[in-house]
Amino acid sequence: MKKSNIDATQFFKAVTTLKTEDECRKFFDDICTIQELEAIAQRFEVACLLNDGKSYVDINKETGASTATICRVSKCLNYGDGGYKTAIERLKND
Repeated sequence: MKKSNIDATQFFKAVTTLKTEDECRKFFDDICTIQELEAIAQRFEVACLLNDGKSYVDINKETGASTATICRVSKCLNYGDGGYKTAIERLKND
């Protein structure tokens, strides 16, 4: 994550207090614009598809994500802090 003057600790703690999908939806609907939420959801969908071995071309066709977005998500998925992989694995086990 890029470093900034904003301390996101309280935000992350708030997210961990949410207990249901409905609570998450309401929270993110309040805190994000429609475009921000769509972009975040699209990046997670791209991560899931990359994790399943889909090609950039197939992901672009399926999601409409740009190759730059797909490439960035791929970089995070493969060399990031493991956040995508943790969430994907937990969804699979759920």
